[in-house]
Amino acid sequence: MSLKTPISRRDFVRWAVAAPAAMSLVDEFLPKLALALEDAVKEYPIIWLQASTCSGCSVSVINTIHPSIKNVILEQILPGHKLILNYHGTLMAATGALSVEAAFESAEKYKGKYVFVVEGAIPTKQNGIYGHIGEKDGKPITMLQWVDFFGRHAMAALTVGTCAAYGGLSAAQPNPSGSKGVSEVFQTLNIATPVINIPGCPCHPDWFIGTVAKILLYGMPAPKEIDDQGRLKLFYGRSVHARCINRDYLDDGIFATKFGEEGCLLELGCKGPFTHADCPIRLWNGSVNWCIGAGAPCFGCTEKGYPDAHSPLYQRR
Repeated sequence: MSLKTPISRRDFVRWAVAAPAAMSLVDEFLPKLALALEDAVKEYPIIWLQASTCSGCSVSVINTIHPSIKNVILEQILPGHKLILNYHGTLMAATGALSVEAAFESAEKYKGKYVFVVEGAIPTKQNGIYGHIGEKDGKPITMLQWVDFFGRHAMAALTVGTCAAYGGLSAAQPNPSGSKGVSEVFQTLNIATPVINIPGCPCHPDWFIGTVAKILLYGMPAPKEIDDQGRLKLFYGRSVHARCINRDYLDDGIFATKFGEEGCLLELGCKGPFTHADCPIRLWNGSVNWCIGAGAPCFGCTEKGYPDAHSPLYQRR
């Protein structure tokens, strides 16, 4: 009806009588709709273990920009998909025995349905006595026992950072604790839970959030989507060298001999040619910069064997 068209008394009375009824219907319907939508949202329990770690990967993930960490852990990470962070030693409110109880209760409640996230390497020597988290029945629980229990009953395991993926800095020589990556520990313990590695020192927040989002939308990746080191090719499919801003210098044979000079950083220890990650296009710290952009060589932190296999860091390999 046009605003310029006069309304008859009959139409006005009909509208006036119907409006309150319609509002009443809305008041009754909206709460039911909200409940229905809540029921339609799929929830995914997360148990996040911080093993032998500096917590740098947690800090990195918390600094996610799009989506924000608020969206990730308090709201829906994707429409219809919500992560429930049931255990994270740094972020959760509970401490001490209460936090440990929460982890084990969550594992029992969501057996076979939760995602087990591991940050940090796993000490394995002497049955793992080099690393403990909490107690059970008055006895310390080793990180190795945590991985054995929670890894065995998880839907999937995600390793956040190079330490969790391959051992990383925690497994550097002489490695007195026998620290290892999760996949290697799973093999030793005969745990069949699928593992996706998300290496980096630290792991880029986009790599973690992107991996989780891909799993929620499409399920576990097909074998062709994973490389020979257990990483998603989506993020680790090409070398740093392939998209490096200094690539032209290398092609022209121009190499820097000291920091601050123009040229490829290969002679100063850059490991970009055999390091796989999308750092050149993704950048870090809210897409502000990245290692080579800041004038430093790539150390190859996403690769198995880092740091020992890449040392000395400032010398050509």
